[in-house]
Amino acid sequence: MKTQSTIRRIVHFTLLMVLGCGLAGHLHAQAKNLDKTGRALQGYDPVAFFTEKKPVKGDPNVSSKVGNATYYFSNAENKAAFDKEPAKYEPQFGGYCAYGVSKGDLVKIEVDAFQIVDGRLLLQYNKSIRDKFNKDTAGNLKTADAKWPTVSKKKPSTGLFGG
Repeated sequence: MKTQSTIRRIVHFTLLMVLGCGLAGHLHAQAKNLDKTGRALQGYDPVAFFTEKKPVKGDPNVSSKVGNATYYFSNAENKAAFDKEPAKYEPQFGGYCAYGVSKGDLVKIEVDAFQIVDGRLLLQYNKSIRDKFNKDTAGNLKTADAKWPTVSKKKPSTGLFGG
């Protein structure tokens, strides 16, 4: 009987590992707006958007990695805060334009067109698009959240909103 019990535990463990790896692969399949080296946010410090209310260039020597994304920080304190709660500071929608996601596209961003909404870092294509997004912030964010699981599997647009 111990042999059957041991076999069941091994099978159960193996199934959990296979399912877990499949889920992890699915999660990492979501798009992230990274440069060719894997750098996120064009090298800007994700924590500084919250603490300094502006984009601040990070230092490549003060960095952290989350999945395939490398984040740079302007100081060790920001790195420590990020390392403690990366999900709190990572940009929403993989760092792509929130308005673009609400329209079903992955669109590049300008870091100056950022905003913090309900504790979430949102990036936009430019300040004019940010203004459009903010004509119905809650509605556009709800739409972007709903579309993200599908949009995150797309390839980035070559132009603005499907171009």
